[in-house]
Amino acid sequence: MNRHAATVAVLPRLPVPDLQKTLAKYLDSLRPLLLEDAAHGGPPYEDAFALRKKWADEFAAGLGSLCQERLQELDRNSLNNWLDDNFWLKTYLQWRAPLLVNSNWWLVFNDDPLHPSEEHKTSGLIDWQIQRATWLARRTLEFKDKIDSQELHPGTTRTGVWFRESVSRMFNIARIPQHDCDTLSPISLPSDPLSYNLVVINSDQRRDLSFASQRDCSRCQTRAGIAPEIGVLSADNRDMWASNLQHLFAISAENLHTHEAIVKALICLCLDNVTHTLGPSSRPSSLDSHLHAIRSVASNVSNRFFDKPFSLIVDPSGRAGAMGEHSPCDALVPSIVSEYAVVQQVETQSSLPDEPSTEGWERLDWITDDRVMIAARDARERAESIIENSDDSMLWFEDYGADWMKGAGSLTSIAISRFSADAYIQMALQLAWYRTMGQFTATYETALTRMFNKGRTETIRTLSEESRAFVLAMTDSNPIDTKVHLLHRAIQKHTSLTRDAATGRGIDRHLLGLRNMLRQGEHCELFDDPLFAKSQEWLLSTSGLSAGHHFRGTGFGAAYEDGYGINYLAGPNMVKFGIETKFSSSGTSTEMLKSAIIDALYEMRQIILQHESTKSKDTNQLFTASRL
Repeated sequence: MNRHAATVAVLPRLPVPDLQKTLAKYLDSLRPLLLEDAAHGGPPYEDAFALRKKWADEFAAGLGSLCQERLQELDRNSLNNWLDDNFWLKTYLQWRAPLLVNSNWWLVFNDDPLHPSEEHKTSGLIDWQIQRATWLARRTLEFKDKIDSQELHPGTTRTGVWFRESVSRMFNIARIPQHDCDTLSPISLPSDPLSYNLVVINSDQRRDLSFASQRDCSRCQTRAGIAPEIGVLSADNRDMWASNLQHLFAISAENLHTHEAIVKALICLCLDNVTHTLGPSSRPSSLDSHLHAIRSVASNVSNRFFDKPFSLIVDPSGRAGAMGEHSPCDALVPSIVSEYAVVQQVETQSSLPDEPSTEGWERLDWITDDRVMIAARDARERAESIIENSDDSMLWFEDYGADWMKGAGSLTSIAISRFSADAYIQMALQLAWYRTMGQFTATYETALTRMFNKGRTETIRTLSEESRAFVLAMTDSNPIDTKVHLLHRAIQKHTSLTRDAATGRGIDRHLLGLRNMLRQGEHCELFDDPLFAKSQEWLLSTSGLSAGHHFRGTGFGAAYEDGYGINYLAGPNMVKFGIETKFSSSGTSTEMLKSAIIDALYEMRQIILQHESTKSKDTNQLFTASRL
């Protein structure tokens, strides 16, 4: 009997939120958008809000009540919960856009302390690259073993239950392209020999590959020859990839075996053949060149299998990172696994033996024809177009970080508690957006619902009436006290929204469920309202990840062509922002937003320090007066 079996923690079921409370919160989220419309010549705010409230009340009294009952019935008949079992994965799997940049996340690891100090080799496989790749793979699989054995995060805690279940979806699984809606493969069972494999991808098959790993797969050496660029097909439009994969299966049963081996493998290890560097006309940043290489660039885009939820990537210089498909688990989970892999430096005793061997390894070949080769060529052109349009860069803000932000609340005469560093950063992003765009937009921030069984995410709607008031105050010549007061209100509001989202009281997943409960011929003004769609048009899509001690950077793509994708790592004394936009958009610019974020963070600190200085001066004057 498992010694943990009797004490396994049980996570509560994700609740179906209260209908009236969801509608009230939804109406509240519309306030800043309606105020914006009114400020730019639209209908008066009071009239526009009253109309939406009328629609919400009618929905609650009629069709909405019926949809709520249907949703509750669906929940009673669902194994885990109404959301994860029925709707949430479909939002990912029905999306037909390429995973490259649009959906996959990327993490950029710190260099290993043993990283060679001499000039890096820029092409071809080298011993240090293999050694670091070996070590990272070993540490990653070691973490999995410790999770499985409950040496780490045991099932006796709620965090352990959530994390162990989430980690299980990182390994031995892949997204399977299908027409109209993809599927996820079942997690391969321990009884399946393929479930213990590690897939190594190296697109330049002319070079010998020697590799040492953890699980008796100590060596491999590739046959001569150049493999077809099948990996780039997985970067293509999902329907195109589905058609091409089915054609590969029709050509040969060997292709089915190869695909099955990749799908069931623990992870992918991508050994790039070129160290990417930015051209002379690009921003001069070794950090950004590393960032781009992990996100994917033209030289390595075929050296990936974008359907896998976790791929380690190492280039000839030894720079490393990870990339993954988003639908099985959220980026926080692989980031925790990656921190374990990176935190300990490469052990020199793990260096490779002198003579290569193919024992324990199997080469995975694809049988192709002219159609496949043409499809790969066309897919590469489309992938390179996506990459060339991606304006992706890191901002390291090093003047202060989460520790100062948290303590800043105590510097104000208004606050009696610490600020939320995440809420503080979100207000800086709101200010930076407005300064560059001259208007407000619906803003998405990820909240994890990990306290619930099979919990995934909920939306925090950062744009609020309070955040809008703070931003507008910062753009006018208002007194310092007013600005600080409004900042405090905005942070309080955001903290409250975050708490609601994390505890199953958010609104966007509930609204998704209610809409899916509508039957043919049923409709309501609430959902037909153009403002309903606009309130979910996340031109500013954001997510905080971790302190990022072991990461140089991170990122994900903007959700809209004219928007931003921003992932940030809030450390004690600095914040790292990964920012992605599209060059094709004339209104957005990664460099422009980086400057605006820096200015916003400086200005926010300045008003707090000025307020604190005034408060101290007033206190001293009061003390002097009392002595007199």
